[in-house]
Amino acid sequence: MRNFLVAGLVLAVSAGLAGSSFAQARGNTRVAAAMAAYERIDRQSDPVTSASEGDRAALRLLPNVSPEGDAAELAELRTLLAQVERIDARRLRGEDALNHALLLRTIRNRIERIGFDTGRMPISNGEGFFSFADYLAYTTPIQSADDVDAWLARLEALPNFYRQNITNARRGIATGFTQPRIVVDRAIATARAQTATMANTLATPLAQMPATIPAAEQERYRARAREIVEQQILPEHRALVTFLENEYLPAARQGIGISSTPGGREYYQYLVRAYTTTEMTPEEIHALGLSEVARIRAAMEREIAASGFRGDFVAFQRFLRTDPQFYATSPEDLIEKASEIAKRADGQLPRLFGTLPRLPYDIRVIPPESAEGQTTAYYTQGSPRLGMAGAYWVNTTRLDQRPLYELPALTIHEAVPGHHLQIALAQEQGELPYFRRNTFYTAFVEGWGLYSESLGEEMGMYRTPYERFGRLSYEMWRACRLVADTGIHWMGWDIEQARRCFAENSALSPHNIQTELERYIATPGQALAYKIGELRLQGLRRDATAALGERFDVRAFHDTVLGAGALPLDVLETRVRDWVAAQSVAAN
Repeated sequence: MRNFLVAGLVLAVSAGLAGSSFAQARGNTRVAAAMAAYERIDRQSDPVTSASEGDRAALRLLPNVSPEGDAAELAELRTLLAQVERIDARRLRGEDALNHALLLRTIRNRIERIGFDTGRMPISNGEGFFSFADYLAYTTPIQSADDVDAWLARLEALPNFYRQNITNARRGIATGFTQPRIVVDRAIATARAQTATMANTLATPLAQMPATIPAAEQERYRARAREIVEQQILPEHRALVTFLENEYLPAARQGIGISSTPGGREYYQYLVRAYTTTEMTPEEIHALGLSEVARIRAAMEREIAASGFRGDFVAFQRFLRTDPQFYATSPEDLIEKASEIAKRADGQLPRLFGTLPRLPYDIRVIPPESAEGQTTAYYTQGSPRLGMAGAYWVNTTRLDQRPLYELPALTIHEAVPGHHLQIALAQEQGELPYFRRNTFYTAFVEGWGLYSESLGEEMGMYRTPYERFGRLSYEMWRACRLVADTGIHWMGWDIEQARRCFAENSALSPHNIQTELERYIATPGQALAYKIGELRLQGLRRDATAALGERFDVRAFHDTVLGAGALPLDVLETRVRDWVAAQSVAAN
């Protein structure tokens, strides 16, 4: 899934919605009041998610990423934390107890993150704050004249958003908290490419307006959008490119690991805790990665034998990377094959899930201006409130680097039963508090995506030894992440040391390996969440199966895992164990 919470940019506003989630809340009144207060803070910081939840005013806004905005949010969070800590948790039961525990955890994590002043690094691998408007352009539906006015207001807010982020980046330069050159070069390439495409991209929402808007008025809207882009946004964007080339690139840090920045080791330890929702140390995670690499490598050798290939692992890699049978012949061919796999996956869902989302998803091509530095695919969530489907985005550049034997695992991860199914279900659980519907625990979300790849075996999605090897190669990719991310950011590895695990043990193409390594360098810690989340989910399923025996119902298990939104792994474990206990009591 594409993570737009990059570089301290909080995308998750205005307070005072008449239909607040807690206006009719039942249960402990102090917990309900605290959740309502947190919802107001969250909506103020994240107008994008607030808009997707029905806040019409938020459709006109962009996040305030200034230090003053962070300071105001921090003050509110500290006041709220004190109130939540005064609630006697021993007297809470059921959902009240869970909401209280999660709210405490969420607020404390947010306070700690703000303390690191992450806004100082608003540049990421091939993207950053300057990619945010593109994301909005491709995911904003227009259904009324008010929607058009809201989009124009967001465009008018974009220049100030640019200025805030550049100011933050200058603070990063002054404090030695910058990205390394390898990341900055990719960001500059994307920003330069956007200069030529920005006018068309930001006009995307206005390409099709409802017939209720007269044709002449539609043209006036489009003309106004062009005027805003040409006179207000493009000058700021060109200034950004100049800033990146003349100020930021010369100040890019020498080391690729975040530990080379002031306070970087403490920051990485925080990121490890936040992304994995565990207390594992970088050393423990590195050791787990090496263990998983050995286990998966043995399974890969078995699939090589099953394919009938005669030769060693290196020869098999070479065969997979060079034989034309494993590659699409055109972008359209790749999209068609991804679509066929997605439809087959749809048909298998009722066997494994009792509850399915109503919101559909579609398959889209990653825009060319950002595709070169992007991953093979990603998912962006839709909005039931705004009438917007989820989206599985596929990279159709460099077709010789995007093997078809990996496509089933990729599609399952990004679409169903992976990200779309899990996130859409959370969005549709209106009885959950706002913060629980929209909290993104990466270990849960990405762990579920990787766990879903293994469900592909039960779904009959991998039809050849090559596709099964492709799934294992993807799992190896995530195991090597544990090794590489901790190696780079904790142990001081260079990129060639990190590359070795992927090159020697997976079938990933050289281009994909390079792109992924640059991603880990740019976003420390995020890559750790996938494997740790997957292993916990698999362990919970094994334990539940062993405890319930023939009474184990996989559909009910999955509904239990997904039925409370994204959760920290320890909280998920408690939820599943409680479910197992309840099943055992019911059987007796």
